[in-house]
Amino acid sequence: MTEQQTASWYVDMTETFVRFYVFLAQSIDRCLNESLRTSPPEEEFDRHFASITAQMFDHLAGNRVVKAKVEQEYKRIAALAKALYAQPNDIRLRQELESEREVLRIKMLVLSDLLAVFRSV
Repeated sequence: MTEQQTASWYVDMTETFVRFYVFLAQSIDRCLNESLRTSPPEEEFDRHFASITAQMFDHLAGNRVVKAKVEQEYKRIAALAKALYAQPNDIRLRQELESEREVLRIKMLVLSDLLAVFRSV
């Protein structure tokens, strides 16, 4: 891989991480706030989220450790969201999802900065 190809790969991988975490955060937002579930419609959101999730896991196929961590995070958040949909008045579930959302916010900030650095090189 040439230096240019390597740089392009880093940008692409980082962009994919950012998009994945944005969609994961939006899925939490939609779970916590019913009014956010209408725009975009649930089916459209789910289709885009499934696409970026598949792309993310495809990119991580060569790194089992990171892929396992990302899959675990994805499954944990999906399970919390499913539980909150079933029990919308459960304060503990809501707090756990809000905590996960804050972690994602920080990851997105860091990755956005890293992406800006990669693009400037």
